[in-house]
Amino acid sequence: MKQSFSILLLVAVSSFLGSFLGSAVNIALPQIEKDFLLNSIQLSWIVTAFLLSTAMFLLPVGKLGDVVGIKLIFKIGLVIFSIASLLCALSFSGMQLIIFRFLQGIGAAFVSTTGPAILVSEFPPQKRGRVLGISVSAVYLGLALGPIIGGVITFYLGWKTLFYLSAAVGTIILFPAFSVLKTNANEDVKTVNYNKQTFRNVIFFLIGLPLLIYSTTQFPKIYGWILFITGLSLLCFYIFLEKNSEFPAFEVKLFFKNRIYLFSNLAALINYSATFAIIFMLSLYLQKTKHLSPREAGMILVFQPAIMAIFSPITGRISDKVQPRYPASLGMLLCSAGLLGFSFLNETSSTVFIIAFLVIVGLGIALFSSPNMNTIMSSVSKQYYGQASGTAATMRVLGQIFSMTVVAIFFGVFFGKTAVSQIENEIFLRAGKFIFLILSFICIIGIILSFYRGKLER
Repeated sequence: MKQSFSILLLVAVSSFLGSFLGSAVNIALPQIEKDFLLNSIQLSWIVTAFLLSTAMFLLPVGKLGDVVGIKLIFKIGLVIFSIASLLCALSFSGMQLIIFRFLQGIGAAFVSTTGPAILVSEFPPQKRGRVLGISVSAVYLGLALGPIIGGVITFYLGWKTLFYLSAAVGTIILFPAFSVLKTNANEDVKTVNYNKQTFRNVIFFLIGLPLLIYSTTQFPKIYGWILFITGLSLLCFYIFLEKNSEFPAFEVKLFFKNRIYLFSNLAALINYSATFAIIFMLSLYLQKTKHLSPREAGMILVFQPAIMAIFSPITGRISDKVQPRYPASLGMLLCSAGLLGFSFLNETSSTVFIIAFLVIVGLGIALFSSPNMNTIMSSVSKQYYGQASGTAATMRVLGQIFSMTVVAIFFGVFFGKTAVSQIENEIFLRAGKFIFLILSFICIIGIILSFYRGKLER
């Protein structure tokens, strides 16, 4: 029992660290833009580079975890994340920071893929919703404290201190990780079959995904469309190879055989696609349009993740007792309503107005995330825990990338290569209106998928 609690605590702390840094960096973006003289597209890549590398490696790492052991992969991820955090702090240019953020995302992929799988393997089915809820709550606690602590640190000590702090914490938790997460010869290793072709096919995914994402920043140039078609073709070819592979890295067949698994993953993709850009946009809005400091903006943005952190363990327990699709679908509905509310932001919008819709979205995400993750992990057998966890994490990160892609496209259309700080407020607000409306509409599709996923058999 003590061992299981220690593992839960370790996974929760690592989950907190990644989300804390992500939300804190969002607050620091205006300062990073100023220090490195970045334009709007380059600024968005400070976030997108991290998400892209995470998405690229989640699937192969999930399979690798099932082959060599999820605990080993988790520990390697902590090492990579800690080193990359230090390198980010030592960056001397925007391009260096983007490169090291990419490396940091690889470490995050190792950790976030294996964390839920470790918890599911350590706890009995009747407690999965509870422990996954605690883990998700740790993520949201990091998101909650990120704007506050990140705003204060950025205001007084500068944004590089955020990365120094992450490197220090990551290094500290390495010691209990190697002590607690021990693997014996009969546990956690080679739970699935594989061959060389298993990981050879992944090359098409690793090339196709970045081409697809980068192409959106080149629209409407012909060059951008060529990259888009090439990237999409490589991804489709990868799916074809995986579907016909004897030992795939990505269990495509699970999607065709398991409707609950398919719909739950698609719902996760849509939820994160719709909601991730909220903090990014509001951070810029509060500091640019409302002229607030990073510290003041953080005090407002904290309301959404705080609500998520408070209610995620509760909704996790609820999903152990009722069909998870009910709270998850209600949560998606609240997210759509909140996004619609943000589309009415203007220069005179009150703080109360902003906080009210942050609370609505925060409650919506809390109602959705824990029950949905419980559904995904409970809809597959034990041998697929690593892949299910990796696929769920991939849906999350792909959704986050898509959310930032929507932002990048509208920034390119409305701002060109001009820095956000130099854009007139009227133009910035007009772009924001279109972004929030589109994301709200995406959520409506997610409501349908979430509700009609089917009944989960425990």
